[in-house]
Amino acid sequence: MSNRTDVYEEKMNKSIKSLENELNTIRAGRANPHVLDKILVDCYGAPTPINQIGNITVPEARLLQISPWDSSLLKEIEKAINMSDIGINPSNDGKVIRLVFPELTEERRKLLGKDVKKKGEDAKVAVRNIRRDGIDAFKKLEKSHEITEDELKSLEDKMQKLTDKSISSIDKLVENKTKDIMAI
Repeated sequence: MSNRTDVYEEKMNKSIKSLENELNTIRAGRANPHVLDKILVDCYGAPTPINQIGNITVPEARLLQISPWDSSLLKEIEKAINMSDIGINPSNDGKVIRLVFPELTEERRKLLGKDVKKKGEDAKVAVRNIRRDGIDAFKKLEKSHEITEDELKSLEDKMQKLTDKSISSIDKLVENKTKDIMAI
């Protein structure tokens, strides 16, 4: 019976993982290589993530350094970063590209905080929709006499516990990212 909820638990976990990945791409005050995750560079005609065409390091708290394996791609990397929405101008010395992360203004921090909360709410809605789908599926099983009323109640309880656990994880992710953004 417990394996009936496994598919829904997996879907909830995917929603949480998706939120985690999204939050990683939001720029806080210090350098984080994940802000480059969504940026694709035209590498020999194919859109390629930066981390697949070079080494990304964090030599200082507010500095990212990109060392491409092929220096002929420096201009393409620089162009892709300039066209992205991360809001940092790259400097290219012919060997590496440096991204200096400026201090976030209070206003920018608040906007990012709101964005993080909205992404968290969206993830919670996704989790609640998964719960609803699961409970609807279980009710159909009970109606067609594939499970008993007691089994239905047990499955509904288990779905609620999974939902509560997932919502708690989402709240923790949002709280940690918000703290990260608001830290000066």
